Amino acid sequence: MLGVYNEILYRPLFNAMVFLQSVIPGGDLGLTIVVLTVIIRVLFSPLSLKTIKSQQSLKELSPKIEEIKAKFKDNKTAQSGAIMKLYKDNKVNPLAGCLPLLIQIPILIALYQVFIKGITEESLVLLYDFISAPDFVNHNFLGLFDVTMNSRFLTLIAGGLQFLQSKQSMALQSGLNKESSAQGGGIVSGGISKEMTALSKQMLYFFPIMIIIIGWNLPAGLILYWTTTTVFSIGEQGYIKRKSTKLGYAQKTTG
Repeated sequence: MLGVYNEILYRPLFNAMVFLQSVIPGGDLGLTIVVLTVIIRVLFSPLSLKTIKSQQSLKELSPKIEEIKAKFKDNKTAQSGAIMKLYKDNKVNPLAGCLPLLIQIPILIALYQVFIKGITEESLVLLYDFISAPDFVNHNFLGLFDVTMNSRFLTLIAGGLQFLQSKQSMALQSGLNKESSAQGGGIVSGGISKEMTALSKQMLYFFPIMIIIIGWNLPAGLILYWTTTTVFSIGEQGYIKRKSTKLGYAQKTTG
């Protein structure tokens, strides 16, 4: 199983990193990490957007789900049947948001391992025949720091960006909940949304602190990877917010 994982995920990503490092000016490994991370995230964007769209669809149905739960509170079988019918009538798959995440996780883990192991003499045996071994590897990111050493300053930046991303995510979640509540005739979103909101508030401070603690002594290359993916997520969520705002405005003007 490990051999299959290495051949399907780890080895292709490692070769992609070596190839990019050979074409990026100066052989900057830090810049290579940034570019490869962005490429992977761009490829995953349709899946990420599909996940968020699925979550939005579920939130829009939340008021009706609460009505069904109240109506059939003493009959769980009828309650489940009515909820499934509601999903079917609205062409919503409650599991649709999970599949894209499950697909991404092993690839992101492999990408993490590629960055943590880096380009060494031992790892170069994994190169494909058509990928040339680099003459040298520049471990400095834009001449600012060595990606193989820890960078406390970058770690603090990563924690700050994670806080901004979490706060943005909460605002986006809150906006979707308000839209869902308005569409439901003023009915407040269900218990699931309230629990998720409470959890998000806890994660707002927990994640940034955890990243700083864990990343304090990690190689800067890994923190650079995390910083890049966080910045990408901020941009992705900003795009979704703008798209949602335009959609809401269009619905108001046509409604």
